[in-house]
Amino acid sequence: MSDTQEPSLDEQIAAYQREFRDLDPQVEKVVSALGRLNRRMNVAYGRQVAELGISNAEWEVLKHLVLSGAPYRLGPGELAKRLGLTPAAMTHRIDRMAADGLVTRDRDENNRVRVIVELTDEGRTKWLEAMRMATAFEEDLLQDLSPEERGALGEMLIRLLRRVEHAQPDAGGRLTGLE
Repeated sequence: MSDTQEPSLDEQIAAYQREFRDLDPQVEKVVSALGRLNRRMNVAYGRQVAELGISNAEWEVLKHLVLSGAPYRLGPGELAKRLGLTPAAMTHRIDRMAADGLVTRDRDENNRVRVIVELTDEGRTKWLEAMRMATAFEEDLLQDLSPEERGALGEMLIRLLRRVEHAQPDAGGRLTGLE
């Protein structure tokens, strides 16, 4: 292995076992593979959305607006909470996206103090194109798994996710108090 190349999972696990004898190699293989897969998928998604002229961060905002349902509106505070961001970071992101025509930001007609962020037609078009690209990537990623294996893998991953969510209910948001 060169200095710039990541060690194989087997090499990594062997090194860990050398230094920490209580390591369960099966557990380590699963969590290390999940971690590497997550990193590589994030890079792939980032490249795809960059082709559309948006960032992963902007993609996440578009996604949460779509998930809110028609008419695809949320307050900046709700968006910040869903994305685990500070209000200042969310404001900066919304500013960029509004300047690029992906979202609008207007006062709530029923409560002039409240601001509403709304997905534009251009933002929805970018989201749909990113979804088409992601779907093709994901189908390619899972091509070697049968439908039954895909179903079983999905169920196993959901069980792991539920365990983490139960043990760390705040793990989906911004990490605070760890300094």
